[in-house]
Amino acid sequence: MEKAKILLEALPYIQKFHDKVFVIKYGGHAMIDKNIKNWTAQDIVLLKYVGIKPVIVHGGGPEINKAMEKMGKKPEFIHGLRVTDEETLDIVEMVLTGKINGEIVSKITKYGGKAVGLSGKSGRIIVAKKKKKKIKTDSGEIEVDLGRVGETVEVNTELIEILINNDYIPVISPIGLDTNGEAYNMNADTVAGDIAGALKAEKLIMITDVDGIMDDVNDKSTLYKKLTVDELRNLLDKGKIKGGMIPKAESAIYAIEHGVKSVHIINGKIPHALLLEIFTEEGIGTMITK
Repeated sequence: MEKAKILLEALPYIQKFHDKVFVIKYGGHAMIDKNIKNWTAQDIVLLKYVGIKPVIVHGGGPEINKAMEKMGKKPEFIHGLRVTDEETLDIVEMVLTGKINGEIVSKITKYGGKAVGLSGKSGRIIVAKKKKKKIKTDSGEIEVDLGRVGETVEVNTELIEILINNDYIPVISPIGLDTNGEAYNMNADTVAGDIAGALKAEKLIMITDVDGIMDDVNDKSTLYKKLTVDELRNLLDKGKIKGGMIPKAESAIYAIEHGVKSVHIINGKIPHALLLEIFTEEGIGTMITK
């Protein structure tokens, strides 16, 4: 009876989201732990089989850090964004496109999904330009050079739409190309928001290592279950959101303002986090809406 109740609780959500596009940003330690990788792949395939159209955008920060350290390079970040010189870009491409992308495709295939590995270069999905980043200091704003880090100029959704309309699950690594064919490392959170906005996705779901947006990162009871864009912007302005959560929050705001109905930030370390967030009344993370 308990199992039947769980399935019945999911029914209205399955009906509501049938044929809708969900962009899922897959990142953090959820990409390293074997059990979490299996849960996530199973969840994605289940979404597909109940009629949802998943599009995966993945990062790979911990794996990139490990590869850099093996090669004697120290990772460097400014406001959650990786500083990327030529050598770092080669490592990023090798890890993201060469290793992680293929692993995600293999896992989804193992559980019965049809996945296709892509990067932002494929079909010029992500047209990029060099990112200019300003940070606030005591003496005012200064511009910092992040190296070969890009920001999105345009998202071309044609290839993604061809794939999802033919029952494939696109798996996209966040490498963009500028108009001269130069590659750029892109923040996966930002790319996920850009792609979700361009597709007018129903949801953008960010799988990370923490429960969501919290007032105090060391106190789970301070989790915000629901936030509006204005409330989230206010938290950013007050400096309440720090480090790697900054690009997630900025991406959420962008996505909502470009037609995405809701953004969810969830902890991938919780078994079957995707299903619990999408198909239960309670949910498990932070939901952001207009």
